[in-house]
Amino acid sequence: MTLLEIAIISLIKIVIIITIVFLTVAYLVYFERKISAWAQNRLGPNRVGWKGVLQPFADVLKLLLKEDVVPEVADRRIHALAPMLALFVAFTTYAVIPIGPEVEMFGYTIPLVVADVNMGVLYILAMTSVGVYAITFAGWSSGSKYSLLGGIRSSAQMISYEISMGFSIGGVILLSESLRPIAIVESQSGLMWNAFIQPIGFFTFLISAFAETNRLPFDLPEAEPELVGGFHTEYSSMKFAGFFLAEYANMIIAAAFIVTLYLGGWQIPFIETIGLSETLVTILQVASFFVKMGMLLFFFIWVRWSIPRFRYDQLMNYGWKVMFPLSLINIIWVAVLIMVFGI
Repeated sequence: MTLLEIAIISLIKIVIIITIVFLTVAYLVYFERKISAWAQNRLGPNRVGWKGVLQPFADVLKLLLKEDVVPEVADRRIHALAPMLALFVAFTTYAVIPIGPEVEMFGYTIPLVVADVNMGVLYILAMTSVGVYAITFAGWSSGSKYSLLGGIRSSAQMISYEISMGFSIGGVILLSESLRPIAIVESQSGLMWNAFIQPIGFFTFLISAFAETNRLPFDLPEAEPELVGGFHTEYSSMKFAGFFLAEYANMIIAAAFIVTLYLGGWQIPFIETIGLSETLVTILQVASFFVKMGMLLFFFIWVRWSIPRFRYDQLMNYGWKVMFPLSLINIIWVAVLIMVFGI
């Protein structure tokens, strides 16, 4: 393919991914409200459209029409930059997550990933690390003590749990011998899913993902009873919507990354032996990726309405005294499996 053809195909994939993400975020908010209503024996959104399905669009319209209030003591440039940075990090991370195998289309072999890079895992870790700057900028620039405390909490929380997350991924890299997401998925063919081979790493990564996305029981940077709204206390209108969108986009990234690293990605065990056509197999594999991701997103929401928020000292103790040692044990476990069984 020529450079122009590669650029056009990449642009088409980017537009498709962004559209899917926007729609998923909109209805993820809807399903969160419905699931919380189910957990609390309520009805949830049920007025705008059939069963309330148009409620997300009503919420967006409301936020568009709200006044953008900025405190007098705020640093206006950084205050406006923070939600933009959060959105930029959230949407650029999707570029290296594969949703299926290569497909033959219009005479081209097209990988179902925007950018198939060899250092994809490091790219995702680097971009999620940058995401903490958005929250820190928001907390500092607002001129509010509540916001500042939320930003400081987020920085400490990210640092604490990113270490466990990195060591958890170490076991995956040892087994796949690659930092390329597609190679990691291909190494899990059959039932060789990393969640089965290294369950400790799977659980430590899953818990770290909750902390990285500021989801309950790790939402200390927001903590409404203590900090009103934390880092976004002084945000309104579309700036607040930017943080809201980034939070749910990060949740989708976390679910997709967990599926890629530990749940076989698009792999369906032994589907090639059934005798289905190649096209149908590809469709089922892509569908399986989204089904796995959807189940994880349901789990994220379910946990929010089932487990109370940690105290801050509990959160830090858990990160350093439980998660960090377990992630080290996981690396040792994987190394032993490779040395003894040659996995």
